[in-house]
Amino acid sequence: MAAASGQPLPGTGRTTFEVAFDLKTEAPNWPPVSVERLWGEKTTVEFEMRLLNVPFFARGVAYGDLVHVRPDQNRHELVFERLNGESGHSTLRITLLDKRARREVQDRLREVGCSWETAAQFSALLAVDVPADGDYRALREWLKARAREGVIEFQESAISALHLEQLPNFP
Repeated sequence: MAAASGQPLPGTGRTTFEVAFDLKTEAPNWPPVSVERLWGEKTTVEFEMRLLNVPFFARGVAYGDLVHVRPDQNRHELVFERLNGESGHSTLRITLLDKRARREVQDRLREVGCSWETAAQFSALLAVDVPADGDYRALREWLKARAREGVIEFQESAISALHLEQLPNFP
């Protein structure tokens, strides 16, 4: 994997690499970037990485998923090619339409064992990791109710097979 150099992940001792996800335009000005870079760590399989953070914009992948990458010599980076295996985690994007609801939303996510990431340039956006053992059906119903009230919008970026089993009538 000569196209990228590893960096230690602070506090873990693990060597990490950035994986570039080229994004397709879904709507005018969305996503707001053309490439998203996620942290990954090598596995024992050649050109396979385990994702170490939650994507904001990349669809179809979640924290802990195994992805196949290819070194791009022109770009000097590792580029996502395909999903090799699910971790059982799911990824949601929550947009806070009412910023006063941030604490309530984060408290609810915390109650069900979710973690999330934020970015200063997208302050109203939460990239949410739903753990494999989470009750996604109950969380989804709560999110749908908050969306109907106009407090949030949410998008299911990657729903694992484990979480799909909890949703017999999905979508």
